[in-house]
Amino acid sequence: MSTDYQRAREELGRRLRELRSESPRGRLTGTALAGMLDWPQSKISKLENGRQTPTAEDLRAWADATGRPEAYEELHARLRGFESQIRSWRRQLARGHRPVQEAWSAITDDAHALHVWDSFVVNGLLQTPDYARAVFGHYSMLQNSPRDTEDAVRARMKRQEWLYRPGRKLHLLMWEGALHARVAPPEVLAAQCDRLVGAVGLDTVDLGIVPLDAALSIPPANAFWIFDDRLVITEDWHAELYLDDAPTVALYRRVWDTLRESAVYGAAAHRAISRVRRSLDAG
Repeated sequence: MSTDYQRAREELGRRLRELRSESPRGRLTGTALAGMLDWPQSKISKLENGRQTPTAEDLRAWADATGRPEAYEELHARLRGFESQIRSWRRQLARGHRPVQEAWSAITDDAHALHVWDSFVVNGLLQTPDYARAVFGHYSMLQNSPRDTEDAVRARMKRQEWLYRPGRKLHLLMWEGALHARVAPPEVLAAQCDRLVGAVGLDTVDLGIVPLDAALSIPPANAFWIFDDRLVITEDWHAELYLDDAPTVALYRRVWDTLRESAVYGAAAHRAISRVRRSLDAG
């Protein structure tokens, strides 16, 4: 995905260079354009070589300065095209975590079946408020984002209403290691385990646990969500990736199906969660 993103950014850069070189006002040098825009010349170079992502305002200024204001819509469409696939945390969290949770709610509301692999934390649809509060606190510190933890927790709890709507089904696979991760105090983790045990019996939740000692056909790798086999959302430290081309969605579904072969369900899942719960009491 990052390769596709970079390729699209480089193509946009080539188009910017073309507009500068073929300006109806006469060919502009990078230095001349930088002077007109009051930008450092290095910014011109980075944009044209695909080493910096322009803002919509950058594109508007470029189109106007090169005498091609009508090109702005084309440039902006290119930007929207590749930015819609990679959504940086820096931009998303500029106003805090609550808007991100609300955006996730909108996407989740439209789905009837979710196939999810969680490898590092308990899934948001099954988190307790205290567990969610701890997770948001960690990420706020990491991303240096606005501290709207309580609003974010409320938004996440509201999103969990999806589980109680007719015709919905959460097919959730969890790496047992996510239950051991000490992202919250032991008493919070214990309550979270109790919440998961209760979820085993929900008719809208199909919860599988991949034990730490399970034989694996593929490495556990990163977490991801599949929405109705039409959209995949996965994330890295810098951004969320939105993937909707059919071959990629099919690949992630094969990954999910492969991981499912290593999972335990029902009473066995209950025992796996209970083992973690007892280890918290012992610690």
